[in-house]
Amino acid sequence: MERVLPLLTAVPYIRLFKGETFVVKISGALLLDADALAAFADDVALLHHLGIRVAVVHGGGPQVDALSTRLGLQREVHAGRRVTDAETLDLAKMVFRGRLNSDVVGALRARGLSPVGLSGADGGLVTAVRRPPVPVQDAESGEARLVDYGHVGDVTRVDPRLARLLLDGGHVPVLCSLAATERGDVLNVNADTVAAEVAASLSAAKLVMLTPAAGLLGDVTDATTLYSYLDMREVDDLVARGTVRGGMLPKVAACGLALRRGVPRVHLIDGFRPHSLLLEVFTNEGCGTLVVRDKAEEPPIPAGVQ
Repeated sequence: MERVLPLLTAVPYIRLFKGETFVVKISGALLLDADALAAFADDVALLHHLGIRVAVVHGGGPQVDALSTRLGLQREVHAGRRVTDAETLDLAKMVFRGRLNSDVVGALRARGLSPVGLSGADGGLVTAVRRPPVPVQDAESGEARLVDYGHVGDVTRVDPRLARLLLDGGHVPVLCSLAATERGDVLNVNADTVAAEVAASLSAAKLVMLTPAAGLLGDVTDATTLYSYLDMREVDDLVARGTVRGGMLPKVAACGLALRRGVPRVHLIDGFRPHSLLLEVFTNEGCGTLVVRDKAEEPPIPAGVQ
C-alpha cells in the first residue's frame, strides 16, 4: 500500500494536466551536477509519457562565469543580471548553444525521448532588441546609475509556431537563452525571461522554475521559512522589504511576467532535491513556492486536487 498510495494521489493531477503544456526552466547551476540533471531528465520523461507536453528552457550563467574566469575576463553583474560584452557573448554562444544544450538533449534522449535543441534565434522563435542603458539601484548605497548591459536583449516577440510543431510531433523542445534581432544579431537574454515569454506564447498550464534554492524564503539561511503559496501582491511586498534579492530578482520578475501574460501558475522549486518536479506537480503539499496572480481570483479547486 505504501507504494500504491502515491500513485493514487497523483491520479487527479494526471487527469487534470494530460494534454496540457508545461514549460520547465532549469538553472545553469543545476547542470553542473550530474545527479540533478539525471533526476530532472527522469522527471521530464515521466511527464512526457503521462501525456503532458513539456518544453525545456535552460540557463548557463555559472558555466559562462567559470570560462570567463579561466580566460581572464572580468564578470560584471547588476541586480542579478549579467553584463554581456562582445567576448562574453562569444562564450555564451559556445556554452549555451553548444555544450549545455547538447548535455540536456543527451540526457533526455537517454530516457527514450525525442528532444530537439534550439536557441531563440532558430525559426524566429524569440526576437529581441538590444537593451539600452537603464538605471539600476545599487543594493548597498541605494543610489541609481545608468548601466549598459552590452549584448543583452529584451524580448519583443515570441513566435511559438516552431515549438508547437515540435510538441505536436511528440518532441521535447530544449531552448537556450539566445535570441536574435530582426536583422539577425544574436543577443543574450535572461533565461528566466525567455521561459516566461515562451510559457505565455504556448498558453502553458504551468511554468516550473528549477533553482538552487527551495523556493522563496523569508530567511535565505533557513529552509523552514519557505513560502509555499503566494500571489504577486505578496511577492512584490517581499521584494520591497528586501527579502527577495540578488539572483532571485530576475526569477520573481519572470513570475510576474508569466502570470500577467496568462500563465495561471508558476512554481519555484529546489532542483537539487531529487524528483522535486514530480513532487511539486503530483502531490497535494508540493515542495516549493507556488505563485499565482491573485489568490482572490483563483478558481475552485477540482475534487481531489489541492
